[in-house]
Amino acid sequence: MAVPIPATATPAHPAQHASPAAARRAEGPLLADALAMLPVTSERREGYQRSSFRHWVDADRDGCNTRAEVLLDEAVTPPQVGDGCRLSGGQWYSYYDDQIVDDAALLDVDHLVPLAEAWDSGAYDWSAAQRRDYANDLTEPWHLVAVTARSNRSKADQDPSTWQPPHEPARCRYAAEWTAIKTRWQLSIDPAEQQALTALADACPDQRLPTTDDQR
Repeated sequence: MAVPIPATATPAHPAQHASPAAARRAEGPLLADALAMLPVTSERREGYQRSSFRHWVDADRDGCNTRAEVLLDEAVTPPQVGDGCRLSGGQWYSYYDDQIVDDAALLDVDHLVPLAEAWDSGAYDWSAAQRRDYANDLTEPWHLVAVTARSNRSKADQDPSTWQPPHEPARCRYAAEWTAIKTRWQLSIDPAEQQALTALADACPDQRLPTTDDQR
């Protein structure tokens, strides 16, 4: 069953909760225009294993793996970093459910487009290195997002046709970020996903895809 869509494109990330990652955003094309460019095909789940996407890695070998890098980057109040990149203190904003979190242990780092969904949409044909890069991508701050464990686990591997953020004002942003990731990684959408995203684009006519300044 589809989740209700928002009536208007209300900002989903209040200024008082802005993180360094959010501050790097710029505006890309309109959601509706970008969505129209995505290929629509049926999905392929055959052969999927989560272990096909190696994560979390420490790509820069600084002692902090991808999960920790996301938590450091998205912190509204920076945590203390101890031995082994152990984080203490700090504060985060979970935009899926509009919650402030002050304990990193209560957060999941979510692949906004889940690994299984990426597989279904074209990653089944990628190399192991491509799948590792997808699972650990820090290039775009919306690819991986720190959210409450509860919201992430309710989402699991669903797409927007069956799950959208419980905080309704976040749904325009979520649709734009989902579409941006699918566009960048040349992934397809299925018909039900297209229908849900199109409804969101209609409800959010001024919503633009995020981009970073160096992508403009």
